[in-house]
Amino acid sequence: MFKNIEGGEVKLSRLIFTILFLFAVWVLLTGGYKDPQELVTGFLVSVVVSLFTGPLFTRRGLYHLSPKRLWGKFVYLFVFLIELVKANVDVAKRVLSPSLPINPGIVRVKTKLTEDMDKLWLANSITLTPGTMTLDIKGDELFIHWIDVKTTDVEEAGETIKGAFERHLGGE
Repeated sequence: MFKNIEGGEVKLSRLIFTILFLFAVWVLLTGGYKDPQELVTGFLVSVVVSLFTGPLFTRRGLYHLSPKRLWGKFVYLFVFLIELVKANVDVAKRVLSPSLPINPGIVRVKTKLTEDMDKLWLANSITLTPGTMTLDIKGDELFIHWIDVKTTDVEEAGETIKGAFERHLGGE
């Protein structure tokens, strides 16, 4: 165990994950992977920032880098792209054919996801697909504005809106 600046304990797994994450962001933002000095500077900055803010980034640490979760995220990206195209086509049809009915409303959807980061991915995925927008997350419930409410039943609406996203984000 390490102690952060406030005296709280930071598990080694969380510290390592935070350092790796921040270092990856540093390299991506600076493009400094060619210059050894920049890599060293980025690593040192990542370590210092991680010591101060380690508990804020993750509760599960290296768990996020398990092969099962990484594979789930990889597959999720393809699922997201497919759902994005389908939602764009649906909204385009509604825009180009004003006679198609719309029934806007706010629905409550329950999620089985337990990790805050996974809930954030789900909420952002729903918001990025046209026709839906996540308004709030409270516990295991998401409140979503839906352009064409087909059902107000929590289970049915959830399956229609979050469908494949949740399966792949949960690492199943």
